[in-house]
Amino acid sequence: MSVEEEFKKTILVVDDEKMIRNLLNINLTKEGYNVIEAVDGLEAVELATEKKPDLILLDVMIPKLDGLSVCKRIKNTMNVPILMVTAKDSEVDKILGLELGADDYVTKPFSVRELIARIKANLRKIEASSATEQTSADGVKRDNIIKVGVLTLDLDRFEVMVDNKRVDLTLREYEVLKFLASEPGQVVSREVLLEKVWGYEYYGDIRTVDVTVRRIREKIEKDTSDPKILMTKRSVGYYIAV
Repeated sequence: MSVEEEFKKTILVVDDEKMIRNLLNINLTKEGYNVIEAVDGLEAVELATEKKPDLILLDVMIPKLDGLSVCKRIKNTMNVPILMVTAKDSEVDKILGLELGADDYVTKPFSVRELIARIKANLRKIEASSATEQTSADGVKRDNIIKVGVLTLDLDRFEVMVDNKRVDLTLREYEVLKFLASEPGQVVSREVLLEKVWGYEYYGDIRTVDVTVRRIREKIEKDTSDPKILMTKRSVGYYIAV
């Protein structure tokens, strides 16, 4: 393998339709990515474990093991971004995918141009996660640490602690929490979170933010019906309590 090949990002495409796999392989290769393919859910899990791809493009309706089950299995062991591909009207699949830890979704039939933009945005977010960020004066920053009340984020280790207990978040959940904790007390709209955290204009589907926030609360709050850390400003957005 050449040095250039070694530093290319690898994308695992999981789809049982050969025409779609070929279409994606051609276009992603043109964009400079390495592409590996799986035709069913069991092969997807095996390849993800063995090859450690940088991103997974995962169809929901695949044989042997459906895409939602594949997403759950992979997210239990790896923190790789997963973009789910769903049928046009399958809202249940979209929400379930996000609940299981998927980072994003696209609907069939999809625009290749839009899909590549979303892939690039998700990969950029991974790279950006390792960058040093400044916090506002409302937070306390020590050695790349954000501390707001009982909430602590270690930006170098990508770790979250609540009352000195570690909390396991997906990359997307971590990014949302980090963005809000960087400016505690400031209410951020769903639209701004979509733009800043997801990295692109999200065509108005703000439910993605709501689902992600709900998942975060399940992990950091003692009582999700009465949150004390990640707060909602009705009809406006979300903020971290100070």
